[in-house]
Amino acid sequence: MIELDNVAYSYGGGELFSSVTLSLPPGSFHFLTGPSGAGKTTLLKLCYGELTATAGQVRLFGQDTRSLGRDDIAQLRRRIGVVHQDCQFLDHLPVAENIALPLTVAGRDGAPEDLEDLLGWVGLRRQAGQLPPELSGGERQRAALARAVIMSPDVILADEPTGNVDWDMSQRLLTLLIELNRMGKTVLIATHDLSLIRAAKSEVEARVLRLKDRRIQAAGANL
Repeated sequence: MIELDNVAYSYGGGELFSSVTLSLPPGSFHFLTGPSGAGKTTLLKLCYGELTATAGQVRLFGQDTRSLGRDDIAQLRRRIGVVHQDCQFLDHLPVAENIALPLTVAGRDGAPEDLEDLLGWVGLRRQAGQLPPELSGGERQRAALARAVIMSPDVILADEPTGNVDWDMSQRLLTLLIELNRMGKTVLIATHDLSLIRAAKSEVEARVLRLKDRRIQAAGANL
């Protein structure tokens, strides 16, 4: 689904990483870890076409991103749900409308019951009419996950989804992501939280990828 072949990325005259080869096949589950500044967020942006590799090849669903125009990239990105570390919402719109925004942008009308089911899945039915500033950190992250999956993407990329929440909420978010994987979704979670990775051990078979010293290390490690 997503393949990086000998990829490098540089900015500001310096190389962030190089010789990165990575494959995210259908239905797989991955953790991406590594020290702050190693390039985890940048690597995720390459995986959904937000950035273009300095060298090497990035393929999304079999297509080389270098050969695609902006509209083509936009179409492919509808198959990839992204949960950002600092999730942004339109503060003047209720939570339910924020979650449904991808459908609106794509010109699609989702059935109201589908949105209701999704709100129930992330535990936000009671908050559906609230504005984003009224949400707690955990509620915002669950809303971000709901928005990421409302288009039924094939791949879920999550950038430090548990970075700003307590341990109980981290476990709740992890459970939701594991449920998505069991539904056949490919999942990649960037995190510095090794406890979260260990907690997943009994629930899912996952590969742990460590980005350090400009390289992917231990790319074949299984929990």
